[in-house]
Amino acid sequence: MIEVVAAALIVDGTVLAARRHTPPGWEFPGGKIEPGETPEQALRRECHEELGIDVQPAELLGRATAPGIVLRLYRAETADEPAARADHLELRRVGADDLDALDWLPVDRALLIAVRPALR
Repeated sequence: MIEVVAAALIVDGTVLAARRHTPPGWEFPGGKIEPGETPEQALRRECHEELGIDVQPAELLGRATAPGIVLRLYRAETADEPAARADHLELRRVGADDLDALDWLPVDRALLIAVRPALR
């Protein structure tokens, strides 16, 4: 099982969504936990690598599984402005009413139910 963490970067009733190159689709930014890392350390590293930002992980919002993957979604805060880098084509802030309009990767789509209440 691959353990993955992702950040729900929530600001003013919106959450940051990132559109991947491969596999194509929208996701919450994050990535694999490396050996010896805590989930929080992995989230900080991945957000720095993928978005060029420093984050402070907060509470766990939810957990989802897909074949071979366990994804934990943490609410996270940053004072930095994220930028799409090599892994992503686009970044977008999305409100609760627009979450379903994006073509989310299946494991990320399973976590929309955990994100929606945090956007109200």
